[in-house]
Amino acid sequence: MSATAAQHAPQNAMDGRDEIARFHDRCSDLMRELLGELARVPDVARPFAQIEDALGWPHRRIAAVLGGAGRLRLIEFGGRRPYRFLDSRQSASGRWEMWMDTEQAGALRAVLLEEVRAEGATDG
Repeated sequence: MSATAAQHAPQNAMDGRDEIARFHDRCSDLMRELLGELARVPDVARPFAQIEDALGWPHRRIAAVLGGAGRLRLIEFGGRRPYRFLDSRQSASGRWEMWMDTEQAGALRAVLLEEVRAEGATDG
């Protein structure tokens, strides 16, 4: 993402695989769905409405999901998050945009792969 220098609160972005795995484990199903969509298209900042459309969600749901995860982020993760933001002044769309960088997406994919393998091991 070329605009990383202009991103909103870059110090809050998670970069550790274990931290991202723990966040994924602790968050809601809707937040997990959002994280999966962000990981599907890493390094591309998109406005919330575009992400919601990709998920088949009604507009404004991301705001509610992020709000719901706010307490978890603050209490358990010191405000850190496994995604990044551009605010409306810095984004191409003039709206808040979010994305996962390649490392965050890779960490999430590794977590998801481990979950699939663990489920496969218990099915046999």
